[in-house]
Amino acid sequence: MKSSQRQSAAPLELVRAAIGGPRQIRDKIVRVRRTVRLYRTWREVDERLRTLEQKGHVRSRPTRLQIVFGSLDMLRFVIVPFAKDYYEQQGINFQFHQLLRFLDDPVSIIDPTGLLSDRDTIMGHVMQVVHLNPVYDLQLLEMWPDGLEVFEREVESMIAGTHPRAGTIGAIIEDPDYHSRLLAYIRAWRSSTATPDLVRESSLRDDPHAVAAERTFASLPGFIDYCSRLPVEATTLLERYRATEKFPLDMAEACYTNEA
Repeated sequence: MKSSQRQSAAPLELVRAAIGGPRQIRDKIVRVRRTVRLYRTWREVDERLRTLEQKGHVRSRPTRLQIVFGSLDMLRFVIVPFAKDYYEQQGINFQFHQLLRFLDDPVSIIDPTGLLSDRDTIMGHVMQVVHLNPVYDLQLLEMWPDGLEVFEREVESMIAGTHPRAGTIGAIIEDPDYHSRLLAYIRAWRSSTATPDLVRESSLRDDPHAVAAERTFASLPGFIDYCSRLPVEATTLLERYRATEKFPLDMAEACYTNEA
């Protein structure tokens, strides 16, 4: 079995590789500034949601606060627990891995929804993380007319070692075969969205709350529907967040019932 740089290199070497050189650092700063601007203005996010409506991925348009609290729930009920479970299986320190991800691309950490991210940031995020299920991100990339076509070429260049972020992503990715599987999935999904999902294994699927959360947040329509069903008022959202310790199964059932 092939070994990745992430599995074999020393921590300091990984940190240096994740930071990259002047070009990579400059590109990171540009992406962070753009993400902050998008959040402050929100106009472009509305345009993106409108595009996703036209693609059939959005049936209702949640407010900014609903998206913020929906993303917090996605983080605590799916992204973090499933990632911890996966990296524990891989024998990888979760906290150090998140540090490497942040050094490679801060936006991939501060924008879990992808709605505030550039096309290149979304593509880089999918390439730097062995995804639980990348279908959400493929749907996001349809915000751009050529998003999926460009992404296929990006993964091809990653496999060839010619991608500008090949060095920094090489310090992150722990599965040397992931990009080959991802490329095959992108090609199949572009041909037919009925292609079976590229799903990562997890021991958390014995927990019905985890299963319901995964199913709800795995796709962009599921996430948007969930956000739209959250309260609108800030105080109510905060109270609900503090009181909710497990993913609410009734929210999942509502999203399933509303599936197209």
